[in-house]
Amino acid sequence: MNSSIFIRGGTIVRGSGPEEADVLIEDGVIRSIFERANQQTSKPMYPRDTSEVIDAYGELIFPGLIDCHVHFREPGMTHKGDMRSESSSALAGGVTTVCEMPNTVPPTVTVEAFADKVRRAHTIKDCDMRLFFGITEHRHLIALRSIWIQNNHELKRLKESCVGVKVYLDHSTGNQKASEEVLEETFQLCAELGITVVAHCEDAEINKTLWGRNVPAPQGLPLVAVHSLKRPPASERKAIMFAIGLARRYGTKFHVAHLSTAVGLDLVREAKSDGLPVTCEVAPHHLFLTVEDYKTLGTLGKMNPPLRDKEDQEALWGGIVDGTVDCIATDHAPHTLEEKQNPDPLKAPSGVPGVETMLPLLLSIVHGQWPHPHLKTVSYKLKTQDIVRLCFDNPNRIFHLGKEGIREGAKADLVIVDPVREWSIHGRDLHARCGWTPYEGWKVRGAIKKVIWNGM
Repeated sequence: MNSSIFIRGGTIVRGSGPEEADVLIEDGVIRSIFERANQQTSKPMYPRDTSEVIDAYGELIFPGLIDCHVHFREPGMTHKGDMRSESSSALAGGVTTVCEMPNTVPPTVTVEAFADKVRRAHTIKDCDMRLFFGITEHRHLIALRSIWIQNNHELKRLKESCVGVKVYLDHSTGNQKASEEVLEETFQLCAELGITVVAHCEDAEINKTLWGRNVPAPQGLPLVAVHSLKRPPASERKAIMFAIGLARRYGTKFHVAHLSTAVGLDLVREAKSDGLPVTCEVAPHHLFLTVEDYKTLGTLGKMNPPLRDKEDQEALWGGIVDGTVDCIATDHAPHTLEEKQNPDPLKAPSGVPGVETMLPLLLSIVHGQWPHPHLKTVSYKLKTQDIVRLCFDNPNRIFHLGKEGIREGAKADLVIVDPVREWSIHGRDLHARCGWTPYEGWKVRGAIKKVIWNGM
């Protein structure tokens, strides 16, 4: 017997705007989309043998969202999280496709390590896991070239899972900093092969100099706030300038990961105006948190790049409005509470979970509700179609993911959301293994009603 699902009364959210329509799914494929503007009745008929009817009146239908920057910690750090636990968290947040970073143990910088991670990813049924290949040494470029150009069935299969190359201009979790020589070779090779380079943009020289100094905490803030002073906006600016210079020289498609500053955003804006193939993403924690949040979060607010001032936060929201920001991606990076509560705050690991909370945080802004409990006067503008543009259309295009979206003939991959339901975020209720969130107790709008992924 054929399985079928009829979704009636919902509003499909597209990057171009909302569309009131009903959706018929048969055997995991979207067979028909009925625009209600063309219907004579408010409750259309559906096939008699429909297996399931979902009433979605007043609800939104998003394409399964894409998070193009996550760290699922497998292999090697599975006490923090693994592909199964973190993909479950993604699905619970309406994210059905993730792009996973290479700083695992071992790092995915060889054919063998990449093949192992592809094998692991293919066992995950909760979401579509794509992977970045890491480069830290010249020999890793040789491995990348072999994956990309050799006419070998196994290597072709690995290439299908690879969405780009990730490089680090300074150390972060996993210590994968590449030298300037290797970085230049990477940009050159990736331009030749048509591969997108994603870079963690912090300048090693500036950071190292500041870490060697005794820098006092800002007045009224705890010691962990020194982390933001020792990885300053100037560090991001210098690193982005260097990387854009390489993109300009070789014509490489270049994507700035977790951009966090106004000066960095201006560089991307200028590169775009010059016609360079430069794109960028911002993370929810830089959109919703600032250095002031160290007061309540302590080390739970420690990440790389670090929390910034309110002026930088405002600039990022401005970049969303004017289109300079291409994607919102979570940089989901779980650590255990025990690790984060290091007696020396500056030695606590950097990274926060976020894949499950991205959509409700953004939907809160759509409804004019700033979810931060201590900052009631802030008001930023966002529309539902902006969420699709930032969390589906653009990452799908930039990383060549081949997602079809909500259209007739496409594999069903969609999320039904109650956009007005209010609820409170609590780490104990989320699906990530670490069990905590920097948004503890925040009241947000938008609850996932159902995810239809792989037709189920």
